Amino acid sequence: MTDVPEANTTAEKIERVLERGLFASRWLMAPFYVGLMIGLLALMVVFVRDLVGFIIKVPTAKEADVILGILTLVDLSLAGNLVIMVVFSGYENFVSKMEHVTQKDRPEWMGSIDFSALKLKLLASIVAISAIHLLKGFMNIGAMSDREMMWLVVIHVTFVVSGVFLALTDRLSGSSK
Repeated sequence: MTDVPEANTTAEKIERVLERGLFASRWLMAPFYVGLMIGLLALMVVFVRDLVGFIIKVPTAKEADVILGILTLVDLSLAGNLVIMVVFSGYENFVSKMEHVTQKDRPEWMGSIDFSALKLKLLASIVAISAIHLLKGFMNIGAMSDREMMWLVVIHVTFVVSGVFLALTDRLSGSSK
C-alpha cells in the first residue's frame, strides 16, 4: 500500500505526475554539488602550491611575511570550509539525506543546518575571509595604495553590515512565528 491515494480523475492523475516530476527535479542540483567538490579540489591544489611556496620561503622570511603566509593558508582553509558547508547542507536540505554516512564520521552540524542558518554561516565565513584580506592589507600597507585599502575596508564593512541585517531579519521573522 502506498502513501499516495489512487487518482480518481484525469486532473488528479496529471497533478500527481506533475508533482512527482517537480519533486524528482531536485536531483538536478546534484551536479552543482559535484561541481563544487571539483572546485574544492582546485582550491586544495592552490593551498598545496601556496603551502610549498610558504615553506620554502620560511627560513629567510621576515615575521610579517610568515604571518601573511599563514593568513593566506587560513583564508584558503575558510574558503574550503565554506564549500563543504554549502555542499553538505545544500544537498541534505534540497536533494536527499546522506544516509550512507556513518554516524561516527558525520559532522555534528550536518543535518541540523537549515537554509536560514546556512545563509548566516555563509555570510559569517565571508566576513571572516574579508577580515583576513583586510588584515593582510594592513600588514602589507606599504605595498598598497590608499585607494586599495579604502576598498578593502568598504567591502569588509559592507559584508559586516549585511551580516548584521541578515541576522536581524532572520531573528525578527523567527520571533513572529
